[in-house]
Amino acid sequence: MPSTLLIPLAARARGDHYFPWLACGDAVAAELLERLGADVEAYLNDLPTVLNVLWRTRFIRDTAQGFFLMHPGAQGVNLGCGLSHHFQWLDTGANHWLDADLPEVMALRRPLLPAQCPRARLAEVDITEPGWWGRLGLPTRDAAAGEPPPQPVLVLCEGVLMYLEPAQVEAVLTEFAQCAPAGSRLVLDVLTHRAVGTAARHASVGPTGAEFRWGVARLSDLAAVHPRLELLHEHSVAECYGWAGLALETLWWPWLGAPLYGMVTLGVHDSP
Repeated sequence: MPSTLLIPLAARARGDHYFPWLACGDAVAAELLERLGADVEAYLNDLPTVLNVLWRTRFIRDTAQGFFLMHPGAQGVNLGCGLSHHFQWLDTGANHWLDADLPEVMALRRPLLPAQCPRARLAEVDITEPGWWGRLGLPTRDAAAGEPPPQPVLVLCEGVLMYLEPAQVEAVLTEFAQCAPAGSRLVLDVLTHRAVGTAARHASVGPTGAEFRWGVARLSDLAAVHPRLELLHEHSVAECYGWAGLALETLWWPWLGAPLYGMVTLGVHDSP
C-alpha cells in the first residue's frame, strides 16, 4: 500500500488519541487500517501531520454538512479521494456522492471501500487532463430548456493540488468555475508559496519522493483565476495552536503571504 495513502488513513484512524479535541471518529478508517495490518507507527510519530489531517477532516465535515443542510439532494464529489470516506458523515438519505481518483488508486480502493448505496459511486479521473468535469458526469451550469436550474455541487480536493504544477492548478480551478452550477462550492487545502520545493524536509512526505509544486502567495489569487469564483472562507491551521500559533503566523505573514497550511472554500456565482 503506497505511503501517500497510508499517511492520512493512519491519522484519521488513530489520531483521535493524540488530539482528542480534534477527534473525527472515523470508524471506517479505523476498521480499514485494522484489515490492512499496516505498520503506521512512523506516520503517527509525525504529530504535526496528524494534526493537519484531523483539522482538515473536521473542517471538511463541518463545511460539507452545512452545504447539504441547504441542499439535501445535491451532488458531492471528492477529487483525489484516496482511502477517505467522507460520505459516512454526509449522507442525507437523498444526496449523491462520487469518490474519484487516479486509476491506480481506484484499483486499490474498489475492493477495500466499495460504494455502499445506489446514491454513491466510484470513478477514475485525472484532473490534470481537461474535460474531467464532463467525464465524471457532474451537473453543469446550463439547464436544459424547460428544466429547473441545476442544484449546486460540493467539490472536495484535499492533499492533491500542492503536488501539481501551478498551470495545472489554475486549469482545475478554471474548469470548476466554468462548469459548476451557481452556488457550488470547492473546498481545498493550500500551502504558502514559501513551501514549494521543501517536501524533502517534511517528515512524512519527504520519504515518498513527492514534491510541493504549488503554493499560494495571496489567498485572493485563488478567486482571481476566473470571474465566477469568489473566496468565501479561509482558515489557518495556526488556529489549532492558540494565540501563540496565530501570533507567530501574523509575525511571518509579510513573508509567507498565506497560511503555512490552510483550508479554503471557493464559491461560484453568476453575475446578475
